[in-house]
Amino acid sequence: MKLLNLPAALLALLPLINPGIALPSNNYTEHLHLRPLPGGSLYAGFSFTSTTPLSSYVANNFRYFPRALAQILQYTHTAELHLRFALGRWDDESWGSRPRDGLREGGNGVELWAWLENGGDGAKVEGEEARAAEERWSDLVNSLSGLFCASLNFVDSGKTIQPVLSFSPEGTLEAGQQTRTNFTGEKQGEKQGELRLLHGMLPHEVVCTENLTPFLKLLPCKGKAGISSLLDGHKLFDANWQTMSVDVLPVCHDGECELEIQQTVDMVLDVERSMRPRESPIPRPLPMEDILCDEDKSYSGHDTCYPKHFDGEMEWSLERIFGRPIRGSCPLSTATSDDFDVTLEVPADRNIQVLAEAAVPQQSPANSLIRHYKLPEGKDFDLFLPQQPQNPSEPQQLPLEQPPLYVSRQMTGYGAERGGMHTLIRNPHPYSQRVVYLESLPWFLRPYMHTLKVSGNGRLKNMYYTPLIDRKRGTQLELLLEIPAESTVELTYDFEKAILRYTEYPPDANRGFDIPAAVVRVLPTQGEEGQGQYLRTTSLLLPLPTPDFSMPYNVIILTSTVIALGFGSVFNLLVRRFVLADEVPVSPLAGLVGRVKERIGELKAKLKGSAEVGEGVERKKAANGGPREAVGDGSVRKKK
Repeated sequence: MKLLNLPAALLALLPLINPGIALPSNNYTEHLHLRPLPGGSLYAGFSFTSTTPLSSYVANNFRYFPRALAQILQYTHTAELHLRFALGRWDDESWGSRPRDGLREGGNGVELWAWLENGGDGAKVEGEEARAAEERWSDLVNSLSGLFCASLNFVDSGKTIQPVLSFSPEGTLEAGQQTRTNFTGEKQGEKQGELRLLHGMLPHEVVCTENLTPFLKLLPCKGKAGISSLLDGHKLFDANWQTMSVDVLPVCHDGECELEIQQTVDMVLDVERSMRPRESPIPRPLPMEDILCDEDKSYSGHDTCYPKHFDGEMEWSLERIFGRPIRGSCPLSTATSDDFDVTLEVPADRNIQVLAEAAVPQQSPANSLIRHYKLPEGKDFDLFLPQQPQNPSEPQQLPLEQPPLYVSRQMTGYGAERGGMHTLIRNPHPYSQRVVYLESLPWFLRPYMHTLKVSGNGRLKNMYYTPLIDRKRGTQLELLLEIPAESTVELTYDFEKAILRYTEYPPDANRGFDIPAAVVRVLPTQGEEGQGQYLRTTSLLLPLPTPDFSMPYNVIILTSTVIALGFGSVFNLLVRRFVLADEVPVSPLAGLVGRVKERIGELKAKLKGSAEVGEGVERKKAANGGPREAVGDGSVRKKK
C-alpha cells in the first residue's frame, strides 16, 4: 500500500485507524569496530545511524534526526548530502584495504558533494536552472560553514565542479528522474526539478576540535553516553589518520520512505603514543632499571643498554588509549537484543578481559576472529588486552585484505614557470578493473591536455574535461580507464603556473598552494552491486612564482614616512590659522578657572610667607643663646 500521497497528519493517524498498517519509525543505532593493525597501531571505527519517517520530516517533527541540519536541507532543496573531514594518510602497504571500502573517506581537509534541485518547473531555461542550483549550493556551503565551524564558505565557483562518473547516489533517487519522493519538505505529489551534482574541496582546511564539537551535537546522546563518549579531540586529532563523515540520504522500500543520516568517525591510533599520560605528553627516557635490554649485544653493559624489540602485541585498554571508558549504553538507542555495540577483531586465542558488569562476549559464527559485546546500561564498559608475546611457530597477526589498487601522485619538473603531474595506478589483482580518475585543479594551475599520456597497458575509455576560466572556474578532469591485471598505468601531463595578483597571495605565500587530492573510484565488476570502492591520493603543494613582498613593504613604509613629514607639515601651514595669544577669545569658563588658579596661588604664597617668618624668629632666638629668665638680683641667665 502506497502512502506517499497522504498528508502528514493523516499518516500519523493511520496506525490508530488501522493497527495493521506499519509505518516507518524513528531509529537510532551506533557501533564501534576495533581492529589491531601491524606496527603497534589500532583501527577504531565509530558509526552512528539515525532515521526519521518522511512524514515527520515534512512536518518538522524530529526525534533523532538533527533539526539544525534538516532545516538547512529543506531550505537549500538538497536531496542527498555527503560531507567529509579528513587528516593524515592511510598506509595501504601496512594496513591493507581501506575501511568501509573508502565510501566514508575524504581527501585531506574538507570535501563536500551533494545533489540539489535545479529550480523546479519555474526554471525553463538551462541557464536559469544552473543559476538556481548555484545559488542553492552557495546557501548550502555557507550554512554548513556556520553549523560545523569550518571554512566551507570559501567553496566558491572556482572550487566547485560537476562530476559525471565519479559519484552515484547512495539513496533511492536517480539523477534526471522527473517525479521522485519528496525529501525537501514540499507538498506531496508536486513535481520537482532535475537534480544537479556539485562537488567542492578545501585541502588547506585544518580539521580540529571546533569541527568535532558540532559533529557530536548532532548525535542524540551528544557524546555523554554510548560509544561517542570515547571521542576526545586530544586523541582523535593525535591519530596517524582520521576522517569524519556526515551522509544524509533518502531510503525508500515498499512504498515507504525515510530520511537517514549516517555519521562515522574512522581513525588509526598509535597505541604507545595514545597511552602516554596527558600530564606528561613529552616522551622522556626511562630509567635504566625500567628498560628491557638486549643482552645479546656485544656492547651491552651495566651502564650501556640497547632496548630489546618486543615481538608481539603490547597491552592496552580503552581507558588508557582514549582516556576514559565507555559511559554505558546510549539510553536513546533503539537497537534490538541481536544488535551489538562493540566489535573486536583479534586472533581467536587472544586473551581479553572485560568488566564484570559487561555482557559475555559472543563470537561471530561466520568469523572466529570477531567478538561482539553489548554495552551495559548505566555502567562503564572497558576492554583490557594484556601483553602477549609473539610465538614464532604460531603467528597471531590478522590477515590483511589487499586493497583494490595502489595509487600515488606527485609533481615533476623544476622552476617557477612550468611543471608536470605524474600518477601511478597499480593493479595487484589477477583481473582487470575499470577505474574513474577525477582531478579538480585550481585555475592557477593550467594543464596542457595535448600532453596527456596514458603509459603502460591501460586504455583510456572516455574523458570529461572542463577547461578553466581565470579566477572564475577551475579545471575538471575525469578519466575512465581500464587497468589490466597485475599491471601499472602511468598518467602524465604538463602544466603551467599562473602569476597571481599581489592581493591574491595568502600571508604564507612562500609555503605554496594546496592542490586537492585526486579521487579514484573502482567501478564494481559485472554482476556486482553497490558503489564500488574509493581511494584518495594525498594532496599536493604547488609553489607559484612569488614576488619579494619585503620590497613593497619597504617602499610603503618609506613613502608613508615622507608623506607624513612633508605633506603633513605643508597641510598644517595651509589649513591652520596662526594668531597671537592675546587675540584668542577667552571663554567664561576659562576665565573662572584662571581666577581660581590665581586665588589658589595667592593662598599658597601667603602660607609660604608666614612659614618663612616663623622660621626666622626661631633662628633669631637660637642666635641669641636661646630663651632666658630673670634672677632675684636683677640679672638674667639662660634657661636649662
